[in-house]
Amino acid sequence: MTRRLAEVAKKVGVSEATVSRVLNGRPGVSEATRRSVLAALDVLGYERPTQLRGDRARLVGLILPELQNPIFPAFAEVLAGGIVHRGLTPVLCTSSAGGMSEPAYVEMLLEKQVSGVVFFGGASSEADATHDHFVQLENRGIPVVLLNAAVKELRFPTVSTDDSAAVELAFAHLRSLGHERIGLVLGPPDHVPSRRKSEAFGKLVAGAGLQCADLVEHTMFTVEGGQLAASLLIERKATAAIFASDILALGGVKAVRRAGLSVPGDFSVVGFDDSFLMNCTDPPLSTVRQPIEAMGRAALTLLLNQIDGGMTMDRELLFEPELVVRSSTGAVPRS
Repeated sequence: MTRRLAEVAKKVGVSEATVSRVLNGRPGVSEATRRSVLAALDVLGYERPTQLRGDRARLVGLILPELQNPIFPAFAEVLAGGIVHRGLTPVLCTSSAGGMSEPAYVEMLLEKQVSGVVFFGGASSEADATHDHFVQLENRGIPVVLLNAAVKELRFPTVSTDDSAAVELAFAHLRSLGHERIGLVLGPPDHVPSRRKSEAFGKLVAGAGLQCADLVEHTMFTVEGGQLAASLLIERKATAAIFASDILALGGVKAVRRAGLSVPGDFSVVGFDDSFLMNCTDPPLSTVRQPIEAMGRAALTLLLNQIDGGMTMDRELLFEPELVVRSSTGAVPRS
């Protein structure tokens, strides 16, 4: 008990006597301090006293599919700042390969009596993935928000970038440069944002009367996946490609150079996200920017509304992306 009091006191920045008053339900402690002490108990893995277990912990789970793509930490940073400002404690959960899975994280968070969960892609963006852990959250009445992870069967508030608009911006840019053999590199076939991009691309290609049906590739969201997909597009005489993430696009640049060609002299590359540092790549990457700040604030509002028992919604909020033209796109190469 003494060790627990000392660790919690140090975590919160209060005296052990204050922690003891909170744990024993005694007066003389502000509500903000009480919440901070309970949150520290949860974070440190200590079990709450029996009389305090009825309170939902002041924890919010942020479940990310990976950390290698800078877009996910960027979104998490926006959410975490707002969560802390409201007296809650963000818990970062990365469901990468070889680590804990989304369902395992959900089980852990439920044991901690979490106040809410935000999912950044992951299984919620995969139509064919198991969604049992989402049903579990819904049955327990846990506030949930999905970010770029819309699946019709999941009736949670969702915040997404308009994938159709993103493809339209990139496609129009490449067409203005004279490109006709335009490729599209996407994530797995059941990845919902990729499906939306694919549908939009198909309509644009048909409307322009272009022959690009053989220039759509699905791959893993990695540099290596982008490199493989781009190498196939180069073999099929594509002169440009739209990539579903900046990470994929960087793989595309690598493939072009491996083929002895140049970007954008021989092949133009457009990414998606505008993660930080994309202005520092060689060449600086033309990309479609997601409005990270606006989307993060919207997701935070939807989550806090649920936690506070206010107005909520089971619809999807779509945010307009922005084309950022840099040096990875240029005029179609002359025959």
